[in-house]
Amino acid sequence: MQKNTYSRLDLTVYSDTLSNGLRLYVIPKRGFSKKYAFFATNYGSLDTSFSVGGRKIRSPDGIAHYLEHKMFDTEDGHALQAMSATGASPNAFTSYSITAYHFESTDSFAENLRLLLSFVSVPYFTDETVEKERGIISQEIRMYEDSPGSRLGENLYRAMYRNHPLRVNIAGTVESIQQIDPQMLYACHHTFYDPSNMVLCIAADEDPEAIRSIAEEILPPSSGQIPERDYGDSEPIQPDRPRIEQYMEVSMPMFALAFKCPEIPEGQERLRQELLGDLAAEILCGDSSPLYQKLYEQGLIDSGFGVGYECIKGMPNVSFAGDSDEPETVMEEILREAERISREGVDPSLFDRVRRASLGQRIRGLDSFDGVCYRLTGSYFDGSDYFLFPECYDTINPEDIRLFIAEHIVTEQAVLSLILPVQQEA
Repeated sequence: MQKNTYSRLDLTVYSDTLSNGLRLYVIPKRGFSKKYAFFATNYGSLDTSFSVGGRKIRSPDGIAHYLEHKMFDTEDGHALQAMSATGASPNAFTSYSITAYHFESTDSFAENLRLLLSFVSVPYFTDETVEKERGIISQEIRMYEDSPGSRLGENLYRAMYRNHPLRVNIAGTVESIQQIDPQMLYACHHTFYDPSNMVLCIAADEDPEAIRSIAEEILPPSSGQIPERDYGDSEPIQPDRPRIEQYMEVSMPMFALAFKCPEIPEGQERLRQELLGDLAAEILCGDSSPLYQKLYEQGLIDSGFGVGYECIKGMPNVSFAGDSDEPETVMEEILREAERISREGVDPSLFDRVRRASLGQRIRGLDSFDGVCYRLTGSYFDGSDYFLFPECYDTINPEDIRLFIAEHIVTEQAVLSLILPVQQEA
C-alpha cells in the first residue's frame, strides 16, 4: 500500500486501489483501543436518473435511503444484532450524495469488518421484509414533515433549485416509496454498490496489509460498469423563487437565508472553494464579525444563529440561519454588509483571525475518527485530497474573500426560507 505523509498535519495515510476498483484508506491511530470502519458508496438520494450501457433508468425518489434500511437484513438474521453482540456500535446513513455503513469497536475488529463487508456487498430482500419497511419509512417521512428544522432546509432547496434533484427529500415521499419492490432494490444495489464505486476507510491501530487482505477476501474480485448520472438541465444562477414560507407550531420565526453559487467541477478547486466560502461566511456574519455582534446586541439573532458553505455534487451555496422575529431585517443587514465589504474590502486583522480559527478547527477535527473518515471519503468522491487543506488556505487572501462576497452575496442569488408561527397565519 502507498504511504502518504502530510507533514503539516503530522498525519500518515496508507492507500490503495484494489484490483476490483475499491479505494482503500487506512489511517493509523497508534495506541488507541477505539477502532472505526467506514464503508461508503458514491450513491445518494440524488442518483435516481442514470444510464447503464446506454439504457436510461429512472428509479423512485427515496430508493437509496430505502436500500440502506434493508441492507442490514441477511439470510441468517440481522447484521446489526450480530455486530452488536460482539460489542461493536454499527450504524448507517444516506445523504444526498453518499450512503455509508460504519461501526466503532474496541474488540473483535477483524470479525466485525468481515461482517460489515459481507452484508453490504451481499443483499438479501424478501417481499415481506420490504413491505414491512414501507410502513416504517413512511412514519419517518411524516416525522420529518412535522419537524420545523427539516422543513426549513428542505423548503430552502425546493426554492433554490429549478431542475436539480436536491429539490427532493432524501427519504422521498410517502407516495414515491410505494413503487419500490425487491427487484428495484437488487438492481440499484448491483448498479451502485460496485467496489469501483466505493471507499473503505479505516481509522485504527491495525496493520494496513491485514485490512487489505480482508477486503480482498470478502468483496467481489472484479468491478462492473459505473452508471452515468443525470441531474437534469443545468441550473441558472438565479433561484427558482426568492422566498418560501410555511406555517408551523413554532414560538418564533425560523429562517434560512442562502445565496446560490455557480456549479463547481470535481477536483481540488472544489475543496478550495469550500474553504473560501466558509471564510467568507464567517467574515461576513460569523460570531467573530462586527455584523454578528451588532445583530446579537439588537436582539435580531440569538446564540443559535449559524453560517456556513455547502457544496453537494458541485452545487454550492452560502447560508445564514437561525431564529428571529425580524428575518427580513437580518437579510437586509447581511446584504448591506456584503455591499460594504465589496466596496471597501476585508479587514486584514479580521481575515487573519478567522483564517487561523478555521484552520485550527479543521486540524482539531482530525481527532474525530468518524469525521476524518467521512471527510476523506467525500473528498475522494469529489476528486480532491482533503488533507491538503492547509495548502489550500495558503492560496486564499482578503481580496479573494472580497471578490467572493461581491459576486455571490447579492439579492439576485438570494433565497429566504421561513417557518412562521401559525398565529401569524391567522
